[in-house]
Amino acid sequence: MSEFLNVLKKRRSVYGISKESVISDDKIEEIVKEAVLHTPSSFNSQSARVVVLFNEQHDKLWDITKEILRGQIPAENFGSTEQKMDSFKSGHGTVLFFEDQSVVEGLQKQFALYADNFPVWSNQSNGMLQLVVWTALSEAGLGATLQHYNPLIDEKVTAEWSIPASWKLIAQMPFGKPVAAPGEKEYAPIDSRLKVFK
Repeated sequence: MSEFLNVLKKRRSVYGISKESVISDDKIEEIVKEAVLHTPSSFNSQSARVVVLFNEQHDKLWDITKEILRGQIPAENFGSTEQKMDSFKSGHGTVLFFEDQSVVEGLQKQFALYADNFPVWSNQSNGMLQLVVWTALSEAGLGATLQHYNPLIDEKVTAEWSIPASWKLIAQMPFGKPVAAPGEKEYAPIDSRLKVFK
């Protein structure tokens, strides 16, 4: 099996993470830069945008998210949500994934025949980027998960970090040094998921 597929197999959702990191912040930034540069996009649109939060900026994101959720969830049911937010905050940093809607809308105008497809292709491309970053962080020894608290947190995130209005938040990826192994993963029978015709 190829090295790429072996690396892909090792990528898991790791919820137990700490504020430590096994690599430097500069190395993390380099990994994300390389992923953004080399992940494919439809029509080479390069519409993905990324923000990396470290230290108190990372903490602030999960404090914001917790407080927004506190307003959405009854107090008697909030305990488990608070624990989850605190577990993300206990990590070393967070990668925020966006799509620049001005790029998507520009393509819709330029290629009207495919207008309905560009938002779909944009999300597909961003999903590829998320996988590339996640897998590369995993290979570097970091644990991460993929979260989706958008659109609840969009307005606050945009205001707090002066995000351009055209950037649409897609996902959040807290990461850090793994302090707990991921749970066992179950796989549906591959025969029910793959068909081959020769």
